[in-house]
Amino acid sequence: MNTKEPRIKLDRRTFVKGAAAVGVAALAAPALSGCGVGGGRGGTLRYYINQPACIDPFDLQESEGTAVSANLFDSLTYYDYRAQELVGAAAESWEVSDDATVFTFKLREGALFHNGEPVTAQDFKFSWERMCNPNTADEPSVISYHIDKVVGYDAMLEGTATELVGLKTLDELTFEVTLSEPFADFVYVASHPALGPIPSGGAADDFATFSRAPIGNGPFMMDGTWVDDQYIQVKRFDDYYGEKAKIDGCDFLIFKSPDTAFTEFQAGNLDLSMIANGQIESTKAAYGNSVDGYTANPGAQTLMGAESSTYYFVINLEDKFFASKDVRRAVSLAINRQAICDTIFEGSRTPATGIVPPGIEGYRPDAWPYAKYDIEAARQALADAGFPGGEGLPPIKLSCNSGGGHEEIMQMVQADLAAIGIKAELDSMEWASYLSALQNGNYQIGRLGWIADYPIMDNFLYPLFYTDNGDNRSGYSNKEVDEKIIAARAITDTAERIKLYQEVDDILGEDAVVVPVMYYCHHDVASDRVKNLFYGPNRITALAQAELV
Repeated sequence: MNTKEPRIKLDRRTFVKGAAAVGVAALAAPALSGCGVGGGRGGTLRYYINQPACIDPFDLQESEGTAVSANLFDSLTYYDYRAQELVGAAAESWEVSDDATVFTFKLREGALFHNGEPVTAQDFKFSWERMCNPNTADEPSVISYHIDKVVGYDAMLEGTATELVGLKTLDELTFEVTLSEPFADFVYVASHPALGPIPSGGAADDFATFSRAPIGNGPFMMDGTWVDDQYIQVKRFDDYYGEKAKIDGCDFLIFKSPDTAFTEFQAGNLDLSMIANGQIESTKAAYGNSVDGYTANPGAQTLMGAESSTYYFVINLEDKFFASKDVRRAVSLAINRQAICDTIFEGSRTPATGIVPPGIEGYRPDAWPYAKYDIEAARQALADAGFPGGEGLPPIKLSCNSGGGHEEIMQMVQADLAAIGIKAELDSMEWASYLSALQNGNYQIGRLGWIADYPIMDNFLYPLFYTDNGDNRSGYSNKEVDEKIIAARAITDTAERIKLYQEVDDILGEDAVVVPVMYYCHHDVASDRVKNLFYGPNRITALAQAELV
């Protein structure tokens, strides 16, 4: 029984798929070995990934390409998960207008691209406009929504404008961004790896060539060209403006199967790998557990830290039975989340008690009152809805995409619902058909996964629950929720902004709009030659800080 999710996790406009990954074993690449050097300096790290979709910021829509590109490019800001604070990256400072619509970033002096060109405000403007330009790759980037609030976005996307009028280069090192509506959290959006700078001097004119060996401004640079289904090699950029990387480079080795990668890890051919199906506990025993769940050191090598993502059930509110919040509450209360985590995921995952996961500013444990297992309360809620013991309620359909352990999860839910009198039928289909069913509203209860692009509550509440948003698959509409979200976006005081978002979260929890099931977590392991490797909740590794011993 396949109990794993794949490594590839898509952006917030797509969903965590849970199907087989692509790519083939990459063991024949040149110079794919590298031994550590005394004192923790030098050496080449060997890092397992699946075949990426893209490593160019233009299209960083999933975790594999982002794992590479985040070390090739520095965006304006950076969220430091260790310190749990937003810090400057390519920008040394920034200012926000009182109405949270104008953001002025001051870039660092002396920063260079990997080709030796200086990093300027024009390069950020060029990069962001490149994402919106219909001519860049015959269409705009599928992730240009990160900057959809920049003034002029719609016009450029439609091809009626050649630049984003909301972007200005006040001088070579001053970059001004004007939004069409207030959004105080935009400084977090600016941390996304897709918003790094691209050289505007012509290096990116040939999209096909550049996208295979992108030129960035980060601590590592490409070492050759990406070889499909085999490897991507990067090396330390010695002219980097910040602290230089301690290792010489990293070989991102591409495997089709996580289980194959784990076998190679056990043979000593990888330094970071996913753990094979069913081997979490044995891996902990053999390699030791990371103290914080994110940092690998010799003897403490198993990484099981919580990720900034939630597995949940979406409910079709257009369905006449699920229009009742009491029915939705009954479903949520009937599900034994801990049993799912223990039985299918070896206890490695944590039951979700709200849609916002740990690691997001504003997260609260037990935030949603009905996101818990209480069978008697579930029966009472069902009776309150007019269906005591399930009487009068026809069989419902539990839909999911096939593979990834989703059918097994739904089977357990089916049994949980039967315990309160709800009969459920399983409806499993391949990924494309499943997405089509969700998009067309041809479902009653389905499963989804949501991963934070940036560690803010807005990244969960606005896309999933604001009226008519494309990712609002339940069809939920609440004027009070909409008004509070827009009001929260305009608040520049962080504590006050989070407080209002939490009020929104409280309303959603009472309405039981969706059913949070579990929070994702790492299930990865590092070799004993790795020291101080931090693998963040966003599945991005801070390679520049890692050492090899």
